[in-house]
Amino acid sequence: MHSVDQIKKSISNELNEFETFFKTEIKSQAYLLNTITKYILKTKGKQMRPMLVFLSAKLHGNISKSTYSAAFLVELMHTATLIHDDVVDDSMTRRGLFSVNALWKNKIAVLVGDFFLSKGLLHAINNKEFKLLEIVSDAVKEMSEGELIQMEKARMLNITEEIYFEVIEKKTASLIAAAMLAGASSVSENNTDLEKIKKIGILIGLAFQIKDDIFDYEQVNLIGKPTGNDIKERKITLPLLYVISKANKEDKKWIYSTLKKYNNDTMKVKALIDFVKTNGGIEYSINKMNNLKTEALNLLKTYPESDAREAFEGLIHYITERNK
Repeated sequence: MHSVDQIKKSISNELNEFETFFKTEIKSQAYLLNTITKYILKTKGKQMRPMLVFLSAKLHGNISKSTYSAAFLVELMHTATLIHDDVVDDSMTRRGLFSVNALWKNKIAVLVGDFFLSKGLLHAINNKEFKLLEIVSDAVKEMSEGELIQMEKARMLNITEEIYFEVIEKKTASLIAAAMLAGASSVSENNTDLEKIKKIGILIGLAFQIKDDIFDYEQVNLIGKPTGNDIKERKITLPLLYVISKANKEDKKWIYSTLKKYNNDTMKVKALIDFVKTNGGIEYSINKMNNLKTEALNLLKTYPESDAREAFEGLIHYITERNK
């Protein structure tokens, strides 16, 4: 499997320049805001979305000033939604460190998220990057709808596989596709290529989310047990969805009872996790993810060989083979 450092190699200079660009653009007159921004930058993840922007741009032409604007918009919108999500979920951690709301309380966290969103809007308007703004704003709209549909279905427990894929396309794949489309749009106006790269982004995003959903049944917490967070939140994701579709009437009744009444009972959650594992839920989800991965790689192979294409292929493998 490719490492993140290997994947970044062909765009390392651009990512370094982008980091400086981001810090400069996000500066505020408010000292508290600058302190929080500095903390967020210090705790940033793998920079996957800026990577997608720059690799996509490089796949379609020469990286331009607009490419940096595309990466800036995507990263701002993504960060804002994460900050707001932590407030909604009352989450105290983000990537193993304290979340913004844990350190500065909910009101300040919401305002910081709002500042990031408005900063992105102003940057796009001031630089006349209206196409990029449309791409990223549409993704944020899709993400919000996806979250709301998932919350509604979690309440009703009436999700189907079709609805599951609709939710994860909106909630996760839309921003990944937007990052890739924004990167390509910053250097090209070829509609055929733009549609193709968006499709690849959706496939990657769907595979990414399925991998995350599998983790909930496989990754362990501090005491060596699967987290089961999705079950605790009454989220029916693909591994459980498959098992429900194959279960008999009695087992379905037990599954729904666990989700409705015992979703915070550690032993009953563990029993449901074990049931999913022994009845093929993980294998089915892995197969679905690998089919999406293969489709994305095949579409990517229609581009000429290049460092960018090779890095993209490595990134797709990384997304589906990562262990966290």
